[in-house]
Amino acid sequence: MKYVSTFTLILFFLFGNYANAQRFDKVEIETIKVSDHVYMLLGAGGNIGISIGDDGIFIIDDQFAPLTKKIHTAIKALSEKDIKFLVNTHHHGDHTGGNENMQKLGATIIAHDNVRQRLETTPKRDGSSEAKAALPIITFNDEMSLHINGEKIGVFHVEHAHTDGDALLYFTESNVLHTGDTYFKDRYPYIDLSSGGSVNGYINAVKLGLQLIDDNTKIIPGHGSLSNKEDYLSFLKMLEDLKSKISEAIKAGKTENDVAMDQTLTKTYDDLQYGTGFINSEKIRRTFYLSLTQ
Repeated sequence: MKYVSTFTLILFFLFGNYANAQRFDKVEIETIKVSDHVYMLLGAGGNIGISIGDDGIFIIDDQFAPLTKKIHTAIKALSEKDIKFLVNTHHHGDHTGGNENMQKLGATIIAHDNVRQRLETTPKRDGSSEAKAALPIITFNDEMSLHINGEKIGVFHVEHAHTDGDALLYFTESNVLHTGDTYFKDRYPYIDLSSGGSVNGYINAVKLGLQLIDDNTKIIPGHGSLSNKEDYLSFLKMLEDLKSKISEAIKAGKTENDVAMDQTLTKTYDDLQYGTGFINSEKIRRTFYLSLTQ
């Protein structure tokens, strides 16, 4: 029986890896111009931000390792300059999977202290440890600034939001905000409670982002299409509305399963197709309950 289980596991990894390879083979990288020298790349995983200029290439997040070649090709179509810096907005693999490859292409990797710690200590899906070359070599605690390609880029840590290591990045001259996974456009967010995320921290992250921007700011979300302030405000309204409704249910003595099964709590946003992404309506109700009762 042990032999069969092991054999089954081997088949799972072999065919799983094959399926993943096939999936990434079909991915195309789309380039969207956001400002004079800031671009957004869409592929599979978190949205990538790119700054192009005389100083070189600055990257925000890098999706999955098998996509690095395609991502690099898309970047080279914009500029032949060297890759200088890469900032990880948090530790999840759909944002950091290409770290080792990008480091080999010349990127100095930057992230919050907790991102490096989680990359060091969290096993990958195959059980292996993250390569040393994939780890950030510059880390920060609260906030930092980069001065590149003619502008200051503010990097701000937001506590216990999507994870415990999230960063927002604001391009001060281009007026562009990259939110990482503290914002999912037109869908329910993934709040990773097991990695230090929380509902209250997530809401506070969006409020901080709103303090940085104005009506003309272009917003690169962690997932979804290019956004604006109105989209961002609608997202905050949804978060606060769900928090209010689920808090009331908790005060009324409802259990986790009561809340998870109560479709009326999220109906307004379910009707807008918010639950068609990675997180469905039941998952978001359960996440809010668990976070608000911790």
